[in-house]
Amino acid sequence: MGSSGVRGSRVSPLSVAGWLGLAVLLVGAFIAALGALNQTIYGSSSFIERYLSAIANDDIAEASTTPGVALDEAELAELSLPANVSTAMLRTGVIESGPEDVRIMSDVARADGTHTVTASYRLAEAIVQSSFDVRPIEPLYGVLNRWEFAVSPLAVIDVTAAHNPTFTVGSLTLDSRALKSGDELAAFTQVTPYIAIAPAVYEFSYSSELLEAVPVPLQADASTRAAVTVDAQPTPAFVERVQFKVDDFLAKCAAQPVLQPAECPFGIEIDDRVTGDPEWSIVTSPQVTLTPGESSFDMPPTEGVAHITVEVQSLFDGHYYTLDEDRPFTLALSATITPDDTIDIRLK
Repeated sequence: MGSSGVRGSRVSPLSVAGWLGLAVLLVGAFIAALGALNQTIYGSSSFIERYLSAIANDDIAEASTTPGVALDEAELAELSLPANVSTAMLRTGVIESGPEDVRIMSDVARADGTHTVTASYRLAEAIVQSSFDVRPIEPLYGVLNRWEFAVSPLAVIDVTAAHNPTFTVGSLTLDSRALKSGDELAAFTQVTPYIAIAPAVYEFSYSSELLEAVPVPLQADASTRAAVTVDAQPTPAFVERVQFKVDDFLAKCAAQPVLQPAECPFGIEIDDRVTGDPEWSIVTSPQVTLTPGESSFDMPPTEGVAHITVEVQSLFDGHYYTLDEDRPFTLALSATITPDDTIDIRLK
């Protein structure tokens, strides 16, 4: 009876080579896929495109938290900005328009790993081309490229709030005195820097019952400093309210039965004896005009006419007569708006 045995299994060298070849192909495909991802979705050009797209979509939270966008204290100092500079404009609803029709014109790699990405885009009606320097940071999962701005693209906008501390940008209303104290609070014209997302177009304005500023568009380019003036001027309602106060003041002056109404811009001196109560009336009230001065809205000396009627006895020959004449006068004033929206008038 013959003996039985188990034959040992043996892997063919061709099978091993096949598996090794497949592994090499898979590794190569994986590396190629990573390379493609790092050149496209995780590339420096895509990083810029995503940033510009976030601004265009008014997603300011995403844009402002993009790596390299925020300014640290040293960068603020280099820009001569205080550490507490206002970031109030870094929010949704502020920009008028962002970059549209973005096209990457070039992406230049440098020996140190940084890239200069040049993009063309439309801002409102303007075609703009900007270059952004970016540098690599710690890769995602150790293999996928990540980037940050080497120079922050944020803009600084110096807002001059002329003749009124409050202004509107987009849907946001800001008080330019918010971070100020002491004597700065009383300034008739305020100049305040704001950090703003860029590139973007903004529109600055102001409108209330008493003051109005013509809207001013501003194109804020990346990594630049721009300036805008919000020039608040009196509205017709402001002028009408001051006119009413002037007319009321003059009427009270005219109601005083004396030759020299107290603290009033008109009066008369008579050498003869006054035998009756003087009667004043206002023939022409000064027409109010207001222009900005150094600390208030001012009306220059403006002519008006009062009229007096009074019974008088001549000291020369004793006869009685009625003095009945017009008395021209001038009135100048300054007007300011108080915090509760009343108007404070000071005569000059």
